[in-house]
Amino acid sequence: MKTGVHGLAGPGIVRGAQLLLAVNQKDGFDCQNCAWPSRDGERHTFEFCENGVEPLADEATKHRPTPEFFAIHNVAALAAESDHWLNARGRLTAPMILYPGATHYAPITWDDAFGLLAAELNALPTPDAATFNTSGRTSNEAAFLYQLFVRRFGTNNLPDCSNLCHGSSGAALNESIGIGKGTVTLAGFGKAELTLVIGQNPGTNHPRMLSSLEAAKARGAKIVSINPLPQAGTEYFKNPQHFMNPLKALPTLLSDGAKLTDVWLQPRINGDLALFKSLMKTLLAVEEAAPETVFDHAFIREHTLGYEALRPDLRATGWNEIEAFSGVTRAEIEIVGQLAAKSRATIAC
Repeated sequence: MKTGVHGLAGPGIVRGAQLLLAVNQKDGFDCQNCAWPSRDGERHTFEFCENGVEPLADEATKHRPTPEFFAIHNVAALAAESDHWLNARGRLTAPMILYPGATHYAPITWDDAFGLLAAELNALPTPDAATFNTSGRTSNEAAFLYQLFVRRFGTNNLPDCSNLCHGSSGAALNESIGIGKGTVTLAGFGKAELTLVIGQNPGTNHPRMLSSLEAAKARGAKIVSINPLPQAGTEYFKNPQHFMNPLKALPTLLSDGAKLTDVWLQPRINGDLALFKSLMKTLLAVEEAAPETVFDHAFIREHTLGYEALRPDLRATGWNEIEAFSGVTRAEIEIVGQLAAKSRATIAC
């Protein structure tokens, strides 16, 4: 119901329905909310979730702040309003500019706007003196054209929203594994024996991930959730696509849903470091009890540093200390450690 209100109220019933049927379709456009793709040939009529409908409705809204709106509201008055109020005014009908010393935004033609930008860019000593920012709500299609222009201008200075959101994780990944991005693809979920869903709630943040987890679970993969908060989507998941299938609709409706999570570890806030250290401690114990069965020693030798110092540090860390800091019992931790030790293909996300 909420999805329908968001998706149809803003752009209107007819246009809203047309847009929803085009989201994540091969002849349509990519959702602005989620980076979770669908394979060609496996797409359904409804390839969107509530989280994706909200930005779509924002983009397709019928509300328009015309130049007359900006003539009435000066910059100081607009600055006093909330982001929510400003966003609800809708889409601009013309480029607007704030001239030096002015109190109101004024309309400007597209030719003049592009001319102003061109003059500023061409006056730079080098293309690398400019940065070209984008938003997380920029469509993939618009962002693709934007980066073509920027690279044609002569620079790769294209900081997008992930530079801010994922700056710390990117720095840590670069330091630890040499690349600041993810190392698995969507196809990996079809091959993994164990998936650790750490610090995220797919049901809220990226619901379309749940269908991939559901398929992995049906194939026999194990799923572990690590989060201080319970994750409703990974506990009991009713795939909305099943309601489009006559054979699956009624069983899905009558059931509680697919239970995706095999184990939920609930660390206390800031207890994650102790928890991950305890998982390493468990893996080390399994490896030392049966050498060469868990660790890839050739990889460790050729591509890592500090392994020899890590082992005695793990042994010296007591379980009482681990339980106190992590808030998770040794028994729970060792269950997950055993799953990780047995898995030949693991995803941590």
